[in-house]
Amino acid sequence: MKIKFLLMLTSFVFFLNACSKDDNEGVDTLETPVANAPKDVNDNGFKAKWNYVSNSKSYLLDVSTSEDFTTFVANYNSKEVTDLNEVVVGLTGGTQYYYRVRAKSETEISGYSNVISVVTTGSSGIPEDPTFLKVKANKLANPFFIGMAIKASQLTNGSPYDVILKNEFSSISAEYEMKMDQISTASGVYNWTVADKIVAYGNTNNINVHGHALVWHNSVPQWLKDFSGTDAEFAAEVKKYITAVVTHYAGKVKSWDVVNEAVDDNGGNMRNTIFLQRMGPNYVKDCFQWARDAATAAGDTSLLLFYNDYATSTNIAKQDKVFSIVDNLKAGNIIDGVGFQMHNTYLTPTKAQIETDINRAVAKGLKIHVSELDIQVNQFNDISTFTNERRLAQKQKYKEIVQLYNALPAANKYALTVWGMKDNESWIPYSTELNHPGNDWPLLYDSNFAIKSSHTGFLEGLD
Repeated sequence: MKIKFLLMLTSFVFFLNACSKDDNEGVDTLETPVANAPKDVNDNGFKAKWNYVSNSKSYLLDVSTSEDFTTFVANYNSKEVTDLNEVVVGLTGGTQYYYRVRAKSETEISGYSNVISVVTTGSSGIPEDPTFLKVKANKLANPFFIGMAIKASQLTNGSPYDVILKNEFSSISAEYEMKMDQISTASGVYNWTVADKIVAYGNTNNINVHGHALVWHNSVPQWLKDFSGTDAEFAAEVKKYITAVVTHYAGKVKSWDVVNEAVDDNGGNMRNTIFLQRMGPNYVKDCFQWARDAATAAGDTSLLLFYNDYATSTNIAKQDKVFSIVDNLKAGNIIDGVGFQMHNTYLTPTKAQIETDINRAVAKGLKIHVSELDIQVNQFNDISTFTNERRLAQKQKYKEIVQLYNALPAANKYALTVWGMKDNESWIPYSTELNHPGNDWPLLYDSNFAIKSSHTGFLEGLD
């Protein structure tokens, strides 16, 4: 009996040791740390922070001026730190840095944490690059149009707008003055004066003209809103308008946003517009077909037709619905490209989100138009002046999106269009839809027509 008891006790102890060994093996596997936002940012450095990892003895900190960590700041290449933070010193003012960490225990090292971006305060003292945008873009192996949204009032010969446009830009889009409620005054009655001025300016100065936009729910003329005819007669009026505009500008306007913003922001449904209500769910395809037919009849066989929308990089339900529409148009061979508006902020969307969105159009063999680019830096109204930190963060975002666009296959490139010239004339600070009563500085030029760091970032993206 005593021997049996000892055998049972020995087996039990062995079992406990085995369990303890298995548990310890699980604990020994280091989790990947999470890096946090920096603290105490100043001209010369900042405090890097991260979360505790069980079983770690220390952490390895990397600091770089490049997001891919191809180079390291001196003394910050796998610097071993035993605390959960480290004061990084010896940096340059007004400069973008990145940091990441790994956990370490004896010989075991975890994977890399997320990457944190930080801009030191102060000024780097480096002047902005004055190179003209289109000059640099035209030297690329696969060049594309550099565009800007304009108003007819800016096109006076010799004005600052005129000088900058001719020097910097190879494409223009009318910010508002080529939309339906600006041209159509009654059934079959058109006011071409302002739109003609815009198109003539582009044609005279060898600047591409992108037409924006044939159909948009926020630019319906009052007479069409009040139209009392049947739904079929309503559709006939829309067809008449599209046909007239495409025909009038055949050979002069090289591309059109045929339908703008047809998808709702919630749930991935069609936006409940007057066009959907009166023409049915196939109205987008009808509009594209009418535009294509009008161009063909006018002998304009090279006209490019785009669908244009916003916020598809972060709103996946909306993205999916947009591409279901695009697929339908592609099947009918009546679409050439997709316009991605890109009214972005210095925080979102991420590069990966934008790439995923745009690559869906690339995979379909369509041309890509970054059609309405601007980058907000004060979306929370938390700053009253344009700080150095936001200035450089904005510069980096412009660089990022231009790099991304420049890397597209040549066949998919069309144009990258910035939505306006001067910060103080941007639509963003005045938009009630954005609930944005404060200041913002979203463009490439300040209120005095001076180039900003965002302009330099744009140029760097073309490298």
